[in-house]
Amino acid sequence: MVLLVVDTQKALVNDELYNYNEFIDNIQLLIKKARENNVEVIYVVHDDGIGSGLTKGTDGFEVFEKFKPLSNEKLFVKSVNSAFKDTGLVEYLAENNEKDIIIVGLQTDKCINATVISGFEYGFNLIVPAFANSTINNNYMDSQKSYRYYNEFMWHERYAECISIEETIKRMNS
Repeated sequence: MVLLVVDTQKALVNDELYNYNEFIDNIQLLIKKARENNVEVIYVVHDDGIGSGLTKGTDGFEVFEKFKPLSNEKLFVKSVNSAFKDTGLVEYLAENNEKDIIIVGLQTDKCINATVISGFEYGFNLIVPAFANSTINNNYMDSQKSYRYYNEFMWHERYAECISIEETIKRMNS
């Protein structure tokens, strides 16, 4: 089992996110519990290229301070929404015989959605803990509706197990 922390970068983590405080607390807790239980924590960050808020080498590109990776933790860089496309992550997980992935991070309706669907198509067993992904309002849905649509309707029992933080931590312990 691994904990995959997606796009929790300074340019994206802000109080416009749905359920911001619980999102921050839950990811911090999951990272802490993963490390305590020898569950590998893997980070994926998004590089949108020069001139964007997510340009490699800029402050906004860096992982949010409260979620910082340890020096021995893997970090993969992506340029599309899926954490699996052309990042080396699929190969790394295969080399380490990892099939169970806990997915957390940003944004629910963009990179988390693409990562969940892509991960399912690669045959991974996916867990999406409650309130450990988030998004902002968009032109079609407010952030709460978007969160609920994906977590409670789209992914659950189709692509991933959408379960509580407590249940996720129990599974880390087993």
